[in-house]
Amino acid sequence: MDTQIDITDDDLRFEEEVSREPYRLKGWLRYIDHKRGSNAGGRPITVLFERALKRLPGSYKLWKQYLEHRLLLIHTKNALLAEDDYRRVTLCFERALLLLHKMPRIWLLYASLMTRQADVTAARRVFDRALRALPVTQHRRVWPAYLRFARRVGGIVAERVYARYVQMWPERTEEYITWCVAQGRWAEAARQLVAEIDSGRSGSAWARLAQIVGAQPEAVKELRVEAILRDGIARGRGAGELWAALAAHFVARGLVEQARDVYEEAVVKVDSVRDFAMVFDAYAAFEEAGVAAALESEAERVAKGDVSDDLMLDLKLLRLERLMDRRPFLASDVVLRQNPHSVAAWLKRVALWREKGDCELQLVATFEDAVKRVSPTKASGGTVAELWLAYAAHFGDRVKEYREVMDRAVAAPLSAKELADLFVAYAEWELARGSVEGARRVLTRATAHTKSLRVWALLIDVEEGAGSVAATRAAYDRVLELRIATPQTIVDYAGYLEEAGFFEDSFRVFERGIAAFGYPVAVDLWNVYLARFVKRYGGTKLERTRDLFEQALAACPPAYAQSIFLAYGRLEEEHGLARRALRVYERATQGVARERRLEMYLYYAAKTAELLGVPATRAVYERGIEELGDKDAVALILEYARAECRLAEIDRARALYAYAAPMGVEALWAVWHEFEVQHGNEDTFKEMLRVKRAAQARRTTDARFLAAAEVEKQEKQRAAEAAAVAAAAADKVDDSAHGPANPDALAIDDDDF
Repeated sequence: MDTQIDITDDDLRFEEEVSREPYRLKGWLRYIDHKRGSNAGGRPITVLFERALKRLPGSYKLWKQYLEHRLLLIHTKNALLAEDDYRRVTLCFERALLLLHKMPRIWLLYASLMTRQADVTAARRVFDRALRALPVTQHRRVWPAYLRFARRVGGIVAERVYARYVQMWPERTEEYITWCVAQGRWAEAARQLVAEIDSGRSGSAWARLAQIVGAQPEAVKELRVEAILRDGIARGRGAGELWAALAAHFVARGLVEQARDVYEEAVVKVDSVRDFAMVFDAYAAFEEAGVAAALESEAERVAKGDVSDDLMLDLKLLRLERLMDRRPFLASDVVLRQNPHSVAAWLKRVALWREKGDCELQLVATFEDAVKRVSPTKASGGTVAELWLAYAAHFGDRVKEYREVMDRAVAAPLSAKELADLFVAYAEWELARGSVEGARRVLTRATAHTKSLRVWALLIDVEEGAGSVAATRAAYDRVLELRIATPQTIVDYAGYLEEAGFFEDSFRVFERGIAAFGYPVAVDLWNVYLARFVKRYGGTKLERTRDLFEQALAACPPAYAQSIFLAYGRLEEEHGLARRALRVYERATQGVARERRLEMYLYYAAKTAELLGVPATRAVYERGIEELGDKDAVALILEYARAECRLAEIDRARALYAYAAPMGVEALWAVWHEFEVQHGNEDTFKEMLRVKRAAQARRTTDARFLAAAEVEKQEKQRAAEAAAVAAAAADKVDDSAHGPANPDALAIDDDDF
C-alpha cells in the first residue's frame, strides 16, 4: 500500500510527535483522531493505521480500531460487486489474527465480515477457527453469532452446527428442538426429545414429543414410539397426553383397532381426573370421527345406488353410545384409583348404579368392594360406618339380609364411635320393626364391645319401655360403674326411681353423682336433690333436711353457694322458724363470693323487714356498711336511707347521706339532692352543697382517692375492651341454639325446685 499522504500544517505537530516517539500508542491515536476530525477521508486514515501498526504490530487497541475502520469503509458496498475490497479487508483480518488470535472481539468482527459474503464455507471455517483458537471459557461469546449464521443458512449446516452446540452445552438442547420444530425437521426434533428424556432433563420434553408423535407419525416411524410413550406413562409424566398421543399415532398410521385398544387401556389406567378428561375427550372425538366417516360413506353409497351398509353404521353408533354411557363409571373409577378410601366416592358410585336401575348384583358388588377396600384409619369424606349403614339400608325390609350385613358391620375392626353408631342404628331398626327383643339383643351385644353412653342410653330407654325395673336399674348402675354418666344421667336415673316409688334410692343416686362429679357440677345436682327432697318430705324430716343443706354448704365454694343458701332460707321460712331463716341469710352474707355480698345483704335486709319489721333491718344495714367496700357500702346506705324515710326518720336518713359523702361515689349526690328537694330546707340544702364541695376537694388531694379513681378508670377501660372482644367473637360464632349440645347440661324443669 502507498503510504504517501498529503501533510497539512495542522498535521505537523502530530508528525513531529510520532517521529519523536514512534512506539508511543497515545501519539498515534491522537494523530488518527485528528485526521478523523478533519474529514481527511478514508485513505489518509488507513495510511496512518498502517504506519502505526508497523511500529506497534501487537497493539490490540490499534488493530481493533483499524479493523472497525476498514469495515466501515466497505459497509455500504455489495460483497459481489466489491469483491477486491472485501478480499483486502479479509487479508487485513488475517494479518491481525497472526498476533491476536486469542482476542474474541477480533474473531467476531472477522466473522461478521465473512457472513456478509456469499462463501458460506469460508464463513463457517472462520467460526470454527475462532472456537479452536479461543479458550472454552470464551466460547459463549462466539456461539450466539455462529447460531444466527447457521439459522440463516439453514439445512445441513444449521443441523451440524446445532449438533456441535448442544454437545458443548447440553442444557441448551431446548433451543435446538424449537428450531427443528420451526423448520419442520420432526425426526430430528423427536430424536433430540428422546435424548433429553434419556438424560433426565425431561422438563416439557414428554408433552412436546407427544405432540410430534400424534401430528407427524411418518416422521417418527424410525423411533420405537410405543415403547417410548409407554415408558413415559409408567413414569407418570403427563399420562393423559401420552396416551392420547399414542392412540393418535396409531390413527395416523391407519391402525384404527390398535388405537381403540389404546384408548380402552388408557381410560381404565389413568389415575387423575385431568388425564381422564383428556383421554376420554380424545376417545369420544375418535369415535365421533368414525361415525362421521361411516355416515359420509353411506351417503356416497346411496348416491351411487350401491348396497347400503347399515350394519357398520349401527355398530359405530352403538360404540359411541356405550362409551358415553360408561363415562360416569369410568370417571368414578379414576376417583377411586386416586383415593380408594374415599367414602363419598364409593357412595356416589352406588348412586350411579341406582340411577341405571335393575342392577342389584352390581350394587351389592360395589358395597362389598367398598367395605373391603376402605381402611377405617384412612377413610375420608365419611366413615366406614356410613358405608355399612348404606349397605344395610339397601336391603330395606329384607330382614335376613339386613341383619347379615349389620352383624358383619359390628364385627368389623372400627373405632368405638363408629361401632356405637352402628349398634344404635341397628337397634333403632329393630325397634322400628317392633322387635324389642331384637333391639335388646343388639344393645346387650353392644355394651360388651363399647362404653358409649349413646348405646347405654338407648338400652336404658328400651328397658324402661319394656317395663323392667330391675333391668333398667342394672343398666343405670352399670353406666355409673363405667364412669361414663353425665349429670343428666344422674337426674334421669333419680327421676326414674322416684317415679317407680324408690325415693330413698333416688336420693342415694344424687349422692353418688355429687361424689363423682364434684363442683361446680355438684351445685346443680345439689339444687335438684334438695328441691326434690323438700318436695317429698316438706317439714316432716326437717332435721335431716337441715343436715343435707349443711352437707351441701360444707364443701361448696363461695362462688356457687348462693342458690343453696337461698333454698335453705326458704326451707326455714316455710317449715322452720323465721329467726333460723334469717340466721341462714346472715351466714350467706359471709358464705357467698365477695362480688355477690351486696346482693345478699340487700336480700337479707328485705327478708328481715318482711319477717321482723323495718326497724330490725338497721342492724343488718350497719353490719353490711362496715364489711363492704365503699362502692357497695354506698349502695347499701342508700337502701338504708330509704328504709329510714319509710319510718319517717328524716334526720337519720340525712345523717346516712352525710356519712356516705366521703366515700366519693357519684351516684350519692343525685339521690341526696332529690331527698333534700322533698324533705329539706334552705339550710339543709346548703349543708349538702358544703359537704359535696368538701368531699370533692378531698378527692382531688387525697392519694387514696386518686389511686382509687385511677383503678376505676382502668377497670372501665378493660371492661370496654372485653366488650369489644366479645362483640367481635359473637360475629364469628353461630347462635347458641344451633351450636353443639353440652353433654353436661341439665334438663331441669321448674318443678325440680
